[in-house]
Amino acid sequence: MSPERFSGPPPLVVGVLPGQHAEVLRAATGLGERMGLPLLCAYVDEASYLVEWDPARSAHRLSLHPDKDDADVRAVSEELRGVVGAACAGKPVEWTLRILAGDPARALGHVAAEVSAPMIIVGTPERGIGHRISAALNGSVAAWLTRHQDRPVLVVPARMSAHRDGPE
Repeated sequence: MSPERFSGPPPLVVGVLPGQHAEVLRAATGLGERMGLPLLCAYVDEASYLVEWDPARSAHRLSLHPDKDDADVRAVSEELRGVVGAACAGKPVEWTLRILAGDPARALGHVAAEVSAPMIIVGTPERGIGHRISAALNGSVAAWLTRHQDRPVLVVPARMSAHRDGPE
């Protein structure tokens, strides 16, 4: 189940994305289970920007594309709930999903500070030219977090040879 409030210790904050490599949630659920900590999985909608931060709810946001319906965000949210739920199935790990807005690195850092998270867990950037261009223009979430956080950041690599040259 996915409670909105945790009854015990502060949660690990886990950055999640649709299509993200499974190692991120595998590592997060394993750590959560071993440490007895819940997971606060956070998806940051980059197509919106933060208007107001409300710790009791998801961030208030305004869309950068006002003609788009919130159905897209709801669809992503439902997809991620299914993925996180499947990763936590059969494990004694409480979890919740928060939809945030704005810059992913700053939003993850903000929510981690809000809940006094002992650690932030993110994946490595995806491979491919599109992801490399995005990282070059926007910066890497993992790199920004490791330089600007006062809490540990675990960067989980995809389990694939770094020397693999073929298509993914």
